[in-house]
Amino acid sequence: MYDEILDKKILLIDDEIELLKLMETVLRKEGFKRIFKALKGTDGINLCKNEKPDIVVLDVMMEDMDGFEVCRAIREFSYVPVIFLSARGDHIDKILALGLGADDYVTKPFSPKEVVFRIKAHLRRNIYIKNELTMKKEKICFGDLIIDFKKGEVLKSGKNITLTPKEYHLLCYMTQNANQILTKEMICDEVWNDNYEGYDNTIMVHMRKLRQKLESNPSKPQYIVTVKGLGYKFNIPQD
Repeated sequence: MYDEILDKKILLIDDEIELLKLMETVLRKEGFKRIFKALKGTDGINLCKNEKPDIVVLDVMMEDMDGFEVCRAIREFSYVPVIFLSARGDHIDKILALGLGADDYVTKPFSPKEVVFRIKAHLRRNIYIKNELTMKKEKICFGDLIIDFKKGEVLKSGKNITLTPKEYHLLCYMTQNANQILTKEMICDEVWNDNYEGYDNTIMVHMRKLRQKLESNPSKPQYIVTVKGLGYKFNIPQD
């Protein structure tokens, strides 16, 4: 798996050229070779379209367009994992970033080694999840909903449903534990690899988005059910 991680493409987007150079140097010392850099948000978006990186490290505060705008633009065509870097430790900013589909949020000042560790952790986790789900079962069906773990596809009534990495991970976790109540703490630990504090709104946003994409009537969900006071569960409809 280690060689597989080092072969992944990394895109760095930050308007601080010295930080870009430092991050590239540290990443190359760790063995990464496929590193792409952008000083502007617009250039980063174009690189993301053309190079299709496996992970994006994105600064929040940039001159031409901020990181939130860049992430929103990237999410229009890609669901690549995104790690935000920010000089602002505002809790609202973190919630906004995670709500846009970011996978991690690191506050400056930070150690470049810490960012590299987080990059490796996300890449390793994505590889592990993909392999683990494929080994468990290649495909599962719930009524008109099909999850193909081998292809990484989700079909609803025969139509391909596009999910972000976190939405897909969340759905896989819930379906692998179908009809079991999953607390928010359990979900946060599995999907975000973090403790629950501060993630309440993020979890609710992701559940709402999954319902909008998967449920015939999101206001009366058939699959993704809230268990009041306890958490959520993936409900297997009765025939």
